[in-house]
Amino acid sequence: MKWVALVTWVLTAGGGFAMLGLWLKNGGMQQSDGSGDRIRPPRILTHFALAATGLVLWLIFLATDSKALAWIAFALLLVVALLGFSMLAVWLRQRGREPALAGGGNVGAVSGGVPAEQHFPPGIVGLHGVLAAATLVLVFLVAVGVGS
Repeated sequence: MKWVALVTWVLTAGGGFAMLGLWLKNGGMQQSDGSGDRIRPPRILTHFALAATGLVLWLIFLATDSKALAWIAFALLLVVALLGFSMLAVWLRQRGREPALAGGGNVGAVSGGVPAEQHFPPGIVGLHGVLAAATLVLVFLVAVGVGS
């Protein structure tokens, strides 16, 4: 089960990395001073950094079988999940308020017209969330000793 958790974590990271790349490509950093409901750099970069740190700790756990590392990775994942849900809420509010943004498009991306996160494909957002939830559950189960 700990190896399945690794696979789901890596797949989740791949989707997250793709969205981070889209966010950066479409002016996410430049839009940080813009008005309105946006995903700000500290939130998305903290989400990314903590998820990556947790993944590294999970790899060390796999090498050492230290239960403490499994629990630390799980705790980090809880924080990552809270940040992820907060970003999902922003993304969903934007899509609900401004139907024209739902199609993505590149018009005004860097100028501040279209929030950078509105370029995230809904399929990637959904898959990232499902894989993240699966990873959180699997890491918890491994930490409590199920399947060992």
